[in-house]
Amino acid sequence: MDTLVTISTILAVASVTECVLWVVLAIRAVREWRCALFVADALRLPAIPLPLLTVVIPAHNEEVMAAKCARSVLDSDYPALELVFVLDRCTDGTRATLEPIAAADSRLRIVDNSSCPADWAGKCNAARVGADNARGELILFTDADTHFDPKLLRASVQLLRARKLSMLSLFSAPTHNHWFEMVVQPVTSLMLLKLFPMKRANAPKGRRPFANGQFMLFDRAAYQALGGHAAVKDDLLEDLAFARRMKRAKMEQGVAVSDGMLVVSMYDSWKAFQTGWKRIYIESCRRNPERMRKEALQLLVIVVAMPIMRTASAVLAAIALLDGRVLDQGAHAFAVAVLCAGIAAPVIRLVTLAWIHRTASFPVWSALLFPGAALAVAGIFLDGARDLRARTPVRWGGRDYLLEPTNL
Repeated sequence: MDTLVTISTILAVASVTECVLWVVLAIRAVREWRCALFVADALRLPAIPLPLLTVVIPAHNEEVMAAKCARSVLDSDYPALELVFVLDRCTDGTRATLEPIAAADSRLRIVDNSSCPADWAGKCNAARVGADNARGELILFTDADTHFDPKLLRASVQLLRARKLSMLSLFSAPTHNHWFEMVVQPVTSLMLLKLFPMKRANAPKGRRPFANGQFMLFDRAAYQALGGHAAVKDDLLEDLAFARRMKRAKMEQGVAVSDGMLVVSMYDSWKAFQTGWKRIYIESCRRNPERMRKEALQLLVIVVAMPIMRTASAVLAAIALLDGRVLDQGAHAFAVAVLCAGIAAPVIRLVTLAWIHRTASFPVWSALLFPGAALAVAGIFLDGARDLRARTPVRWGGRDYLLEPTNL
């Protein structure tokens, strides 16, 4: 009997803990959103002189997306703009899709790049080529799978100048063309925000440096002072490498929410999605396999261990309340509280996730599939940890990276 009481008490504590956990997560999510920078807010700032801005887009075999991306950039209301598309060893029809646009709009220049040094990632080298051809006082590096709101460039430059930043990066809004974008990507994004909270990314002190390679707007002088892409040519994630270098150089850098003004189609298959996010998490966790396992374990506790314990606790409480024997007043109140916590925890979880999904422009219904999505993301973390331990090369940007695990 004493053992049963002990087990019931432990399960009850776990059930209440889960309920409290989701309340705390809900409060943190609201606070994080309230302290975030929104690029659209910069449109309400007083107008400033807008310098020449060069948008650099490295592209390798992007015939499907390149023209749409180019048109969205050129449709911008930014007055002093040039667009440099660097075709990095393309073997498809990317140039053919861009040539009619370039013929009709002289702001678009197409630059062909036919080689890449052995110690450079292809994308970094193509970005360097684009920067060498840029004339702007500001340089924006973005991807060919992005779509720009017409006001995005003006808002971004206004924000960069208003906050006196050397570089501004944006959290993009993903497309919802594939099931994994709708179901799993909300959790991958949440885990990235856990590793790099927006409040910490913009903190004047104790900043946790972060940047998103889909949108990196540099003051040209700062970019050159950092050494340009040559300084990050052998980094697996050049965006995080830039952010960390900027912190060491004591340069001001900020991260803002695009809130639908920058839309990105990141991956076109589940395999590419897994590989891409594994690469992101490996670098985000500083190539530390133990840290990656820890992140996976936390997810497994939240979506497996806690729900099992909560369900068992609620069942035991219900049995005790339905039992014909009379419980004393204290035991009865305890059983009722445990049963209420068991019912409240999944409701609070669903409401919290639904709010996060709606706020971040993900389908609200996919919050119902959070447990399965979280298991998938935990698997990505574990795969990354195994690859680090086994020293399995990671392929990105046209080259293989053999990563050494660390304990940072």
